[in-house]
Amino acid sequence: MCPNCRAFVTTGDRECPYCEAKLGDRAIDRRMPADILGGLIPHARFTTVMILVVNFGFYLATAIYSIQAGNEGGFMDIDGRTLYDFGAKFRDAVLAGHWWRLITAGFLHGGMMHIVMNSWVLFDLGTQIEELYGTSRLLAIYFVSTVSGFMASTFWSSSLSVGASAGIFGLLGAMLAYGMTHRTAMGAAVKAMYGRYVVYGLLFGLIPMFRVDNAAHLGGLAGGFCCSWLAGVPGLVVTWKERFWRAAAGVSMTLTVMAFLQMFVWFTERGR
Repeated sequence: MCPNCRAFVTTGDRECPYCEAKLGDRAIDRRMPADILGGLIPHARFTTVMILVVNFGFYLATAIYSIQAGNEGGFMDIDGRTLYDFGAKFRDAVLAGHWWRLITAGFLHGGMMHIVMNSWVLFDLGTQIEELYGTSRLLAIYFVSTVSGFMASTFWSSSLSVGASAGIFGLLGAMLAYGMTHRTAMGAAVKAMYGRYVVYGLLFGLIPMFRVDNAAHLGGLAGGFCCSWLAGVPGLVVTWKERFWRAAAGVSMTLTVMAFLQMFVWFTERGR
């Protein structure tokens, strides 16, 4: 059905023969694209899986580097010097011009338990965000949340900090934004459920033995909430707003790649 004049059209039409409106893919095809690699990776969580792959790739690299540097338990617990060399957030370095640490820190983890717990939550929550907001918004929200989280951490604490939890709290903020903007029974349920998750996460961060960066969590939560509030969920018709968020996703990926390239250049020039 043409979204403009509501006339019936064929699935192969790219322009309505009645009102000449431009037509795109069917709504169901945009909402539920075909799976990838013969169903091995469901399309609804493809981007989330790719983020996890990057995280585990960098964890493996830091573990090997840590072991080669003399840390025998490097596979289970990464030493601080290795994390710094690979782009952890560190206030003095960020203020000295290492802007890229605000991005790279979100893809590093300090130990096996750290990355397993974050990956478990990210896999579940990222899939829901990807289905609800779409891939473009997911990428933009995750990027903004990571940067805002580590910016807050930079100004709050001088300590070394890494982890995907800033981005994860940003995704929680996205669910809260959805619950608050959709005044329905479903919206109220989403707001109540994820509001509890936020409270539990922040209370968990108050336990000293876990050395949680609550500033990064709060900064990520704020960044994800604001970004999602502005973005909203995707519509069925491609408008300038949809094109804007596609461009925002492209900028987010470009800046992430640039950050890692900058880290690599600094790493190779500096040495250990």
